[in-house]
Amino acid sequence: MHHSIPKQPDCVSAWREAVRLVEGQPHHEAHNVLIDIADPLARGTLSDPVVAEVDAFLRSRDVKPIETVSNTIFPYSLHRRYGAPAFFDRFSKNVLPKARRPGDRWSGYYFERMINMPREGGGEPINQLVDITRRLKSPTIRARNKFELSIFDPARDVDDSNYGGQCLSHGSFKLRKEGAHERLDLTVMYRNHYYIEKLLGNLIGLGRLMEFVAAEGSAAVGELTVISTHATVDLPGKPPKRSTRKDIADLLARCDELG
Repeated sequence: MHHSIPKQPDCVSAWREAVRLVEGQPHHEAHNVLIDIADPLARGTLSDPVVAEVDAFLRSRDVKPIETVSNTIFPYSLHRRYGAPAFFDRFSKNVLPKARRPGDRWSGYYFERMINMPREGGGEPINQLVDITRRLKSPTIRARNKFELSIFDPARDVDDSNYGGQCLSHGSFKLRKEGAHERLDLTVMYRNHYYIEKLLGNLIGLGRLMEFVAAEGSAAVGELTVISTHATVDLPGKPPKRSTRKDIADLLARCDELG
């Protein structure tokens, strides 16, 4: 069983239609929701009125704002400031020590898993993004559909807890010929997905990740596909700021007015 929305032109449109679909399901949740975005770079900043409206809503509930959620996938401002490969080192030395608490198995940054995946038997961790972009550019690599990005780690993520841990599990980049150009598509899988607190920030972060990998790999940005194996229209915040179903309906109505 799956649920899919028609292909959407941008992040905002995809977010709205996905929320509407899942909100209309029993218990406001669904399995195997498919989201397709033609241009994952479009409408992906706080200058967009809908992004700003959702961001203000999240801040009013004392939960992570849009940019914070997006940065867990790709640290956009850090990359703009230092460029590649310097921003990898800056992230590891400046960001991670502040994000990770003693005893934590991971920092909460998916980007950490992308650039610092432990190697079997020890040794230097694997920077998956460096490896993917190297192979994308290499004229000797003939397999053009083997650009996988692992986030889930069974050594660290399998436990008996009810909550916490990674939700984004896997990504798969694919090169697609479009005329004389090659476009880089990305398909990702989430094991669990909160559509109010996380989805819009996730889509924006994934678009920025695609922009980076495509530029480093000498390709153009293609389409983004997100598979939420479990999705829910959540009610962000804790009492007394926990949101209600009416709050979600009002948020969607405001976003509809903004276009």
